[in-house]
Amino acid sequence: MIYDYCDTMMMRIVQKDRKGNRLKGFDYSRDNEYFITICVQDHDECFGVISDGKMELNEFGKIANNQFDWLQNQYPYVTIPVWIIMPDHVHAIIEINRGTGRSRPSPDARTGRDLSLTAKIKPLPELIGAYKTTTSKKLHQSGFIDFRWQRSYHDHIIRNLTEYNRIINYIQNNPQNLVENNLHNKTNNGL
Repeated sequence: MIYDYCDTMMMRIVQKDRKGNRLKGFDYSRDNEYFITICVQDHDECFGVISDGKMELNEFGKIANNQFDWLQNQYPYVTIPVWIIMPDHVHAIIEINRGTGRSRPSPDARTGRDLSLTAKIKPLPELIGAYKTTTSKKLHQSGFIDFRWQRSYHDHIIRNLTEYNRIINYIQNNPQNLVENNLHNKTNNGL
């Protein structure tokens, strides 16, 4: 029993000391555009390779890719206009917009139940959790039993059109930029 108590106390101390990743006081369920990055545990390059400046997805990368389609189809208020699967991480812009007009008829519409129960908007952390969970599950089912995401994710609240366009450019050019950065680093390190 003492071991369990100590374990629990250590977990509380570790969690208390963790730095919060989200902007304090910000409502992540409100209509906005968010730039997100999710990394694979230990930066395991498991989603494919970059060849000639383009990302070539393997079977696992295709699963991660398809789950972004699943996410925006699952939640009618979510649009993901651009994303990229990299060897060991993913980048995306996730838009939450209640006014997208992509609402699906509720199965409760015929029963007369309170439809407000089905209109809950998941905040960004829950959407990322849904993506990570369903992607992990599909990867495990495909035989990649040891797959793990890194804890949490990085997000950036997009504040204006200039920033939005810059991030789209960054995402679209990420494979080529990674190749160029690696060449630059090898040259500067004498390799």
